[in-house]
Amino acid sequence: MIRFVAVGDSFTEGMADGRPDGTLRGWADLVAAGLASSEGEAVRYANLAVRGRLLEPIVDEQLEAALSLDPPPTLISFNGGFNDMMRPRVDMAGLTVRTERAIRRSAEAGVRLVLLSAPDPSERLPFGRVMRRRGEILAAAVAGFAVTYDVPFVDVFHDAEIRRVRYWSPDRLHLNAAGHRRVASLVLNALGCPTAEHVAGPGRSERRGVMAEARFYREHVLPWVMRRAGRRSSGDNRSGKIEDWIPIEATVQ
Repeated sequence: MIRFVAVGDSFTEGMADGRPDGTLRGWADLVAAGLASSEGEAVRYANLAVRGRLLEPIVDEQLEAALSLDPPPTLISFNGGFNDMMRPRVDMAGLTVRTERAIRRSAEAGVRLVLLSAPDPSERLPFGRVMRRRGEILAAAVAGFAVTYDVPFVDVFHDAEIRRVRYWSPDRLHLNAAGHRRVASLVLNALGCPTAEHVAGPGRSERRGVMAEARFYREHVLPWVMRRAGRRSSGDNRSGKIEDWIPIEATVQ
């Protein structure tokens, strides 16, 4: 039986992919369901991701908690570093060192790992050029580690399709349901489960006029700035999404 646990930040938690009951779905949930369907049997699934988390606690806390699950996982998805790169100052070399440490720790534990880079939101964000430059550095480092350690790598950062506006939520930072579906299809293919790459149909057009930009800054940018000024995170006092194994049955989602 596959025992799949996801670690990371809001990207892995499933932010902006809400179900009707208010809970979050996201690409990792969809991957668990896809694995169950591919295997024809239930998959055990946990998701320790927490929005806003920096890479250090993802490696030192979430990964260790994932490896400590009973019974232990057979598969871990790993992504992190995006929140670090949004800070004014970031040690990119430190991010690559921590990422490699996570890969080596998983290998030592005998657990299969799949690496992901986060999607690139830089085209529609303030200071987007800085974000893209940092993202390129980290994605390149992770790609190199994937070769060195022979682990699958899903390079969402360089996926041109997912950069289109139809895959993003109004905050321009998190993927919407279509974006999470596309990431899930990319991950399943990387894991050897042939899946048609999800392509979203025609969707909303993005308004970039003065009023629309003012609303975007008021509703999304300003709250983020205020949290940073107060040294707060959107994930403060939050625990992992699914902290222990739950069964995901082999049904079509």
